[in-house]
Amino acid sequence: MIVPETADKIKSMEIRGAGRIARAVAEALRDHALAVRARAPGAFRQEMERAAAMLLATRPTAVSLPNAVHIVMAGLGHAQSTDEARAGVVRRADEFIRSSQNAVERIAQFGASHIRDGDTILTHCNSEVALACIIEAHRQGKEIEVFATEVRPRNQGLITIRTLNDAGIQTNFIVDSAVRSFINDIDLVIVGADAVTVNGAVVNKIGTAQVAHSAREARVNMMVAAETYKFAPRTILGELVRIEERAGSEVLPDEIARTLPYVTVRNPAFDVTPAEYIDLIVTEKGAIPPQMAYIIIRDYLGWGIDEFHTAFGPEGLNGE
Repeated sequence: MIVPETADKIKSMEIRGAGRIARAVAEALRDHALAVRARAPGAFRQEMERAAAMLLATRPTAVSLPNAVHIVMAGLGHAQSTDEARAGVVRRADEFIRSSQNAVERIAQFGASHIRDGDTILTHCNSEVALACIIEAHRQGKEIEVFATEVRPRNQGLITIRTLNDAGIQTNFIVDSAVRSFINDIDLVIVGADAVTVNGAVVNKIGTAQVAHSAREARVNMMVAAETYKFAPRTILGELVRIEERAGSEVLPDEIARTLPYVTVRNPAFDVTPAEYIDLIVTEKGAIPPQMAYIIIRDYLGWGIDEFHTAFGPEGLNGE
């Protein structure tokens, strides 16, 4: 998949979900490395950096994207030849894709162990890893039932309920605003994450924070499923994960909006759930309390403090 095509598909949300975005980025950089005709190492590096910048500009919130770019581009290293640089990028991309797929399987195992026979589970948005935990618990023979939200305005919940239905799991489909009405019927909330900050706060699809608030009020445990590459290294420096705000036309068609000159449609794609509303974060390295997020960034992502300042230029993952 060529870089401009991948970038367009990520922007339009044809490719969606932090894990899928990360793997698509790695594949695009790998394919670009194989296609670039530059012979001089410097020219090859410039072409790869241009491709990386195009991909980085697509979605500001999903930290998996810049982490994937960082990991794959590290394959350039101090290569002395174009062939060496190309081989390094391809190797790192293939390793990342393979480890990402393995991470989903490991998280499913860890997450399923926290689901009890007879549990009723609430999930919000369409998270590959959150669903993997639920489906694995079902595969293990646990009798479970799921409540899945609609997820306005892009209706990702439709993908979720199709996946659960195909797995043979009894599912209830509810509008986002009905979460509080059903929270007392829920035993466990499981969601994914687009980013996890150093203090354990979770950035995820808009509405997640409201789900978490309702769960806390009802004393329902909340579990987040997230691969380690979704943890946000630059938050160590106090930088904020930028929250993407998408076009108002996703909420209100332009032809209607034009008739309402005093109305501004606001459409943030994500919100932030405080660490104190989260009981557990399940990663491929195991389950941790949110307060241990720093350990993941330090020990598993391999970022050095100097890299935080230079990896992606002055913009990086700066918040507003």
